[in-house]
Amino acid sequence: MQIETLILRNLMLNEDYTRTVIPHLKTIYFEDPHRSVFNEIVGFVNKFNKLPSADALTIELKNNPKITSDSLALIPELSKQDTEQTQEWLVEKTEKWCQDRAIYLAIMDSINIIEGKHETLDKNALPSVLSEALGVNFDMRVGHDYVDDSDGRFDFYHRQEEHLPFDLEKFNTITKGGLVKKSLNVALAGTGVGKSLFMCHVAAGALTQMKNVLYITMEMAEERIAERIDANLMNVPIDQLENLSKDMFDKKMHKLTDKGVGKLIVKEYPTGAASSIHFRALLKELQIKRDFTPDLICIDYLNICASSRMKSMGGAINSYIMVKAIAEELRGLAVEYNLPIVTATQTTRSGFASSDVGLEDTSESFGLPATADLMFALISTEELEAMNQIMVKQLKNRYNDPTGSNKKFVLGIDRAKMRLYDVEDTAQTLNVRDEPAKVAPRYDTIGEGFTIE
Repeated sequence: MQIETLILRNLMLNEDYTRTVIPHLKTIYFEDPHRSVFNEIVGFVNKFNKLPSADALTIELKNNPKITSDSLALIPELSKQDTEQTQEWLVEKTEKWCQDRAIYLAIMDSINIIEGKHETLDKNALPSVLSEALGVNFDMRVGHDYVDDSDGRFDFYHRQEEHLPFDLEKFNTITKGGLVKKSLNVALAGTGVGKSLFMCHVAAGALTQMKNVLYITMEMAEERIAERIDANLMNVPIDQLENLSKDMFDKKMHKLTDKGVGKLIVKEYPTGAASSIHFRALLKELQIKRDFTPDLICIDYLNICASSRMKSMGGAINSYIMVKAIAEELRGLAVEYNLPIVTATQTTRSGFASSDVGLEDTSESFGLPATADLMFALISTEELEAMNQIMVKQLKNRYNDPTGSNKKFVLGIDRAKMRLYDVEDTAQTLNVRDEPAKVAPRYDTIGEGFTIE
């Protein structure tokens, strides 16, 4: 009850605090006798546009026949001039309390719904109940004032945006230094071309930069994803990992950890069973149970996620709407948690066989590119495979590729070791049907020297 008392006291004494938090406070968050007092304070503020004094609040409470003596007994405690707290601290603690209360009440409602005891809601309401609770936050901004906020806008133009660099020069070029926070980055490819390989490579690269990575898989088992990252970081062909002795495996792991790596969590969900609601719940659980906060989320892959806002209804909701909704929810997750998300999408049948994939080959949803910050195709042909190369074609880029000369480029690919690598510049100008270009695998520098022999 201490936090509730603190909130009510400041609602009486601190006008700036009251104006900030009162839109976000709900009656149901409070328990009696605090609930009754809260309702009277809110009623007074709404009616008279000012904070109630202790005397005024006492009179209002006494005039309410439903008010108990317990509520009146709170007034002396609420009237005390407490040690002044900073506005930021008060708002932060109030927001955390609201979030905790919302989640607790949602859990209680969910239990009643599952047991069939809820008066108005059935099991179909569970996703929305949980989603609303997990989405509680204090958004203090009311918009950008073009004139008054011009200084902030100037600073925005000249600030050095934090990036999560790739270990691939071309990708760093087209993104002006790497992945940025609050971004959705999508690889488009056919089955077996390299969607998961690309995401595993990006995850491995982030780990070598001491970044924490959450890898969500709905296509492969958790162990298979970890196996691919082992192959990448240990520089061992994936089909030879099982031949490593326990001593050798432990030795490679020790060398890896001694050099320093971030933390990787791989979480598997059934295909089509998980949405942004599940991902938010997972993030909160990881924070509580393992003190884990990711710097990057990889989701393998977008098309087999579920939507938190809609369910498939026998064709009533078409695939265009569904996939676009999933993309919007994932980008919202990236914004909410202030990190980049890397995911992938499937090409159409025509795109699978094409050597020049375009936006028209985006499976199920042409609206997906409108949501993504970066979208690119991974293209493989027999000629490219013979050269151990894969082609990348930019489809959408909000990073603003400064050169405009990298709409298409090739990378080296080592499928056995689940790695991508830069190739010599001459490879970028040669036609893929010409003689194989000389490639220069840079395994010794991938991940800043993380190759483990």
